[in-house]
Amino acid sequence: MASTRTIAFIGCGNMGSAILGGILDATREEHKAGGKPTISRFIVSTKSAASAERLQSTFEADKDRLVVGYGQNLRACKGAGIIMLACKPFLAAEILSEKGISQALEGKLVISIMAGKNPTEIHKFIYPFGRPSNSFFDGDFKAPIIVRAMPNVAARIRQSLTIIEENPDLPEHLSETVTWMFSQIGTVKYLPSDLFDAGGHLAGASMAIFTVPLDGILDGCVAEGIRRAEALEMAAQVLTGMAGLLREGDHPALMRESISSPRGVTIQSLLTLERQGVRGAFADSMINGVKPLKGEK
Repeated sequence: MASTRTIAFIGCGNMGSAILGGILDATREEHKAGGKPTISRFIVSTKSAASAERLQSTFEADKDRLVVGYGQNLRACKGAGIIMLACKPFLAAEILSEKGISQALEGKLVISIMAGKNPTEIHKFIYPFGRPSNSFFDGDFKAPIIVRAMPNVAARIRQSLTIIEENPDLPEHLSETVTWMFSQIGTVKYLPSDLFDAGGHLAGASMAIFTVPLDGILDGCVAEGIRRAEALEMAAQVLTGMAGLLREGDHPALMRESISSPRGVTIQSLLTLERQGVRGAFADSMINGVKPLKGEK
């Protein structure tokens, strides 16, 4: 079996590149010193030659331990002990049903960062007709261990929150490897399967949802005469401070209470939002966003 010190990326767009870059950065010095990093070799299979060329250029400094090719999914899966499915979700069935892929994945760790594809679906893509009965699978057949993870776009600046689905079949040493990998791009949170969709949506989509009220606040500032760039700079600092207070354990409701003074401007702004039903609208945005992940309409 291929070493778990080798990881293959099947697809490597923005998110895959961020994860790859984080792990490469974290292991570069140890590699140069002749040590044995947690992950020491990297294989990438992209969909197009242009993507492969871009990655080769981006990670030129690591060319001695990084192999990049396009349309080489089987080769990548054969050569690695850990497989990162970082392709577009709609490509998963086609890729995982390629001839030889099921054999190449036997007994290996498969990590999926594809939104909306659970381990059961991924397993069916690999084995569409159930466990194969040919001689290759006779004896000590071991299906791949499939783990879901959902990072967010802040991985680019190593500030992601990654939600990882708990899997009782994941050995402790591999769990430590998974945690370590995603820790290179931010913080990690494990959730049980029944909470993964909601947690993953919070991690992956809420940043986009937060941009809606932020844009409204910026519009209001511009209407009052502040240049948008200045307003954005100030709002970013406000959000950084708010994040710090939340990490210290401040509850949002108590935060509102502590800022709102009798007959003050803050309470007037809050009441304006409450009259418009904004709180319920944002709650519904999360609930409705999770429904497709659960197969609901």
